[in-house]
Amino acid sequence: MIAEPNPASNLPNQKENAVHDETVPESAVQNGSCLRNGNLKTPREKRKIREQCENIRRNSSDCRRVSHLQNGEVVEAVTLFEVVSMGKRAMQSVVDDWVEAYKQDRNVALLDLINFFIQCSGCQGMVTAEMFQSLHKKDVMRKMTETFDEETGLQYKKFMAYPWILTVTWPVDMENEDYPLIRTGPYWKKFKANFCEFIAVLVQQCQRSILYDSYLMDTIISLLTGLADSMVRAFRHTSTLAAMKLLTAVVSIHLNLDVNKHNAQRLYEVEENRISGKRTSYRLDQLQRRRKEYEQKLLEIQNMMDAIFKGTFLNRYRDVIPEIRATCIEEIGSWMKTYPDAFLNDSYLKYIGWMLYDKQAEVRLKCLLGLQGIYSRKELVSRMDLFTSRFKDRIVSMPLDKDHEVAVQAMKLLMLVSQNCEDVLSAEDCETLYQFVYTTHRPLAVAAGEFLYKRLLSHEGDEEVLPKRGEKFRASTDQLKALIHFFLESELHKHVTYLVDSLWDWAGKFLKDWECMTTLLLKNAEEDEEALSDAHESALIEIILATVREAAEGHPPVGRGAAKKILSVKEKKIQLEDCTKITEHFIMVLPQLLAKYSTDAEKVTNLLQIPQYYDLDVYSTGHLEKHLDALLREVKDIVAKHSDMSVLEASSRTYYVLCSEEIAIYSQVDCARTQLIDELVEQLNQLLNSFWQKEEGFCADAGEISRIHSALRRIAAFHNAHDLTKWNLYDKTLRLLVFEMERGGLSLQMILPALQCTYFSLLWQLAAVAENSPKAFMILCDWLLILSHQDSNNNEAAGLLDYPPSTSLQEKLLLFIQEHVFMEEEEESKDLTEEEERKDKNCKLNDLHKKRSLLAAYCKLIVYNVVEMAAAAEIYKHYMKTYNDFGDIIKETLSRTRHNNKIQSAKTLILCLQQLFQTHVESHDSSSGMDLSSASFTNMKELARRFSLTFGWDQVKSRESVAMIHKEGIEFAFQGATGMDGKCLPPKLSFLLIISEFSNKLLKPDKRLVYAYLQRYIAEPLSCRGDEWQPLVWYRNSLLANEDEESSVLSSLGEWSPVGTSKTSSFKRKLSNGSLPETSHTEAASKDPDFQCASQLASAAGKSRKKLKSREMHLQEHLPFLCPVGLQRRYSQHEIKTEAVSVQDQAEDTSEDVDIDVVGADQDS
Repeated sequence: MIAEPNPASNLPNQKENAVHDETVPESAVQNGSCLRNGNLKTPREKRKIREQCENIRRNSSDCRRVSHLQNGEVVEAVTLFEVVSMGKRAMQSVVDDWVEAYKQDRNVALLDLINFFIQCSGCQGMVTAEMFQSLHKKDVMRKMTETFDEETGLQYKKFMAYPWILTVTWPVDMENEDYPLIRTGPYWKKFKANFCEFIAVLVQQCQRSILYDSYLMDTIISLLTGLADSMVRAFRHTSTLAAMKLLTAVVSIHLNLDVNKHNAQRLYEVEENRISGKRTSYRLDQLQRRRKEYEQKLLEIQNMMDAIFKGTFLNRYRDVIPEIRATCIEEIGSWMKTYPDAFLNDSYLKYIGWMLYDKQAEVRLKCLLGLQGIYSRKELVSRMDLFTSRFKDRIVSMPLDKDHEVAVQAMKLLMLVSQNCEDVLSAEDCETLYQFVYTTHRPLAVAAGEFLYKRLLSHEGDEEVLPKRGEKFRASTDQLKALIHFFLESELHKHVTYLVDSLWDWAGKFLKDWECMTTLLLKNAEEDEEALSDAHESALIEIILATVREAAEGHPPVGRGAAKKILSVKEKKIQLEDCTKITEHFIMVLPQLLAKYSTDAEKVTNLLQIPQYYDLDVYSTGHLEKHLDALLREVKDIVAKHSDMSVLEASSRTYYVLCSEEIAIYSQVDCARTQLIDELVEQLNQLLNSFWQKEEGFCADAGEISRIHSALRRIAAFHNAHDLTKWNLYDKTLRLLVFEMERGGLSLQMILPALQCTYFSLLWQLAAVAENSPKAFMILCDWLLILSHQDSNNNEAAGLLDYPPSTSLQEKLLLFIQEHVFMEEEEESKDLTEEEERKDKNCKLNDLHKKRSLLAAYCKLIVYNVVEMAAAAEIYKHYMKTYNDFGDIIKETLSRTRHNNKIQSAKTLILCLQQLFQTHVESHDSSSGMDLSSASFTNMKELARRFSLTFGWDQVKSRESVAMIHKEGIEFAFQGATGMDGKCLPPKLSFLLIISEFSNKLLKPDKRLVYAYLQRYIAEPLSCRGDEWQPLVWYRNSLLANEDEESSVLSSLGEWSPVGTSKTSSFKRKLSNGSLPETSHTEAASKDPDFQCASQLASAAGKSRKKLKSREMHLQEHLPFLCPVGLQRRYSQHEIKTEAVSVQDQAEDTSEDVDIDVVGADQDS
């Protein structure tokens, strides 16, 4: 708190008067003066003085909270900081109240405002003021010191806030880099907005009264300039933000005054030009006085602007803290847009240009955003010629920035430069930028797609031109040809899906013009001069396939997005409309295209993939069966013409898609498929019969071997997707393999497809009998395991036998395990003889051995990634119940899967617990609430405890896995909460009790981060909750290890405590008993600035009382999965991070370094 001034301090015969609160005892004031002057004698006396200072602050706070009667009600006065931070009142009324207080007693009001800025810096220490009147300059500068007293553990700072010299006293713990502006959570985000709004409204409300009194602004500017030069990051950051927002508000006032001055000048000229008879000298004098008044105010405002810019911006735009540099660059960009006449010149633009090379992505991003606002306005671009020529190469290179957001904004800036600055970007620059459409980062690719579309493909001025000779699709045809030319010139033919995805948001209209595309393909090159060449036709067919896939699936291609995005209702509607459009068009056109390109394997392979995106019901609802017959005829003809495996597999997949039993056309397609297979098998039989009739079959000529090879490849391609068991192909192909083993000499062209056919025959037969036969199940598992470990270097044979199990097969395997391993058998109580009991025991042992073999075979498929790891969740459910029988197998499976993929293994564990919890909820009456004492819930907690024990003692090794479990568990617990504001009771909140079993496996810094993630779902303090919220309270307590950690977490996450409250007793003991190491300012300043900038999240808890470690390590490892997609909230520039904690860091640190933010050395401005 700031002690209020004594009226006697204004007496002219006093040079310096100590200003103190009138309620403070005299002895305390004397001791306080001793504190300021440094006349301390013994450590005991110093401790006594420090306690008295705390009492002074507490008494001062209580004095300012005077209760008084207003309209019969008791109203409690609060500080300006509390009013602004809580945001309960409109900022307009808050400022009006302060202005009225200033008009009554400007010293008291100004001290309250000064206290506001100090408290906004996170400092809750004591602030005293001394009136400065006639000291010499060197005496004043001598007082502008910042010292540290080792005995009391207090930090002092003296600085000038004319007409006062302020002394701020705070515990050294305030340097732990935890202050309001960098705290996370919605509360502190709102506080920052309120803080900036308060400054803007304050200047706006003062512009007609006290802004020009040569007292208010001089004091504020002097205060902020002094704080901005502090060695303490909190003071420096807060004051810089305040100064920049203050200058922004002053710039707006300058613009208004400038407009008023020009209006007054015009009125004066009009009045002066009137006829002498109608002109009045009084009116002229009035306008003249008004004009001079505006000129005087403009001069004062300009002086304010210069003082803030030179005193704060020029020193802080190159600060070692990136947040401070970013704030300066952000605001200077807004000044250039708001007041271009004053700021949009090379003298100010150079700062943005220089900071484009900043090492921190946040600063570079602010530079680009500021430049976007300038280059988007054509009237301002003409002033950017020198800047553009100087920094163009740097901006063109920034799409390669390692930070994705910076790269995206750089591409958007270049788009604006291309639109509004003619001939700035060369052809080489554009060619370089075009290639970013192939990047894997989708936002950057989309921005590059916009650049490509508007520079190369868009013909906005030609849209209304009538087509020549009545031709249709003229504009789309030109765009398509330009796109095809670009695609071929880029020589990245395999990336056509990336190209289409990049252009989809901007060129979706002509990319969906499939009628125009197919019309171009069906043109005859001999009759039409505009027909495409063969290379252009191949490229166009690839583009057609990519556009059809994009429209039908609605999500980015593989490699350009972590997962399939969730479509909105509008997007789903568009997707269904596109699917219908695709089906209706290609049902009629695709047979014609297949007929035209039936001999071209590459084109046919791409065209045959289109039917998988059909809405097959259109065939029956639209009575288009004749077009289906045409398609089947063309596919059959293609199978007969080609032996290329890609064509045959595409044909086989087409039949597989059309042969769905749920649709009406199944019988028609099944009949055609059966007829085709009959012909293929008959052809193979004839060739094999001819082959075996010869005395020396292996001496067959090359033509016959080639025909047998083609026939076998056709059969193998269809056998992969279709069950051809009834044609008895196994015996025919097995005979060839036996012949090779016994006599040898067969061509490799015959052996490989024969082996493939035999393999598929075995798989289909095993899949058919595996549902009821444990032996067949074992064989099938062994087959799948062997085939998943083929040598990829083994030429063509490596891919021939590749058979990843389908989803249906995986489901059948899991169902078999559940029925044959984990199914509980009812035991009949019978009176058995000793011999019968022995036989029964042996029988049970044999059954157990078989079950263990089955479970082990299936778990091997999970361990070696043959089946999805998520399937293990069903196995883990039985860990407790079957621990004696299968515990070792399940535990080994868990260990192996964790070794393969820690994150996916953790997701499997939490999925197991979620499924068990969901089953528990469904089996109990939801209206009666969750029974936390039930046997099933207790078993779930015990299972979670057993899972946590599997992570062992090495918390650093398992930190990512445990953090993932907490993240997934928190999201699951709050599913179903209305509005996601944390006020309504989530139906699955009790799940937090289960994941609390994993809290002891979290490192202390990770507990703080998980707690921060939990706070995102909570809108009010826990003390306001009812008993039904107890699971949340228990889970929170499991994350907070002790009282000190709880207080530090709460203070940093928004559970705000009123200003003036004292520290906990433990912290006081720490300050009074501990001794801080001596570190000079020279040593602190000589430290690496990058390290100073990187140090974050300091913590005093758990340190030795004799030696306090204040140098904190920067977070080395990120946990990006702690930022959910569904919450759409941003909290800090790094969002959530974890501290890099090593085993050595967990021991007591004896380092004697002190972490002090050091302002970088001044550079030439």
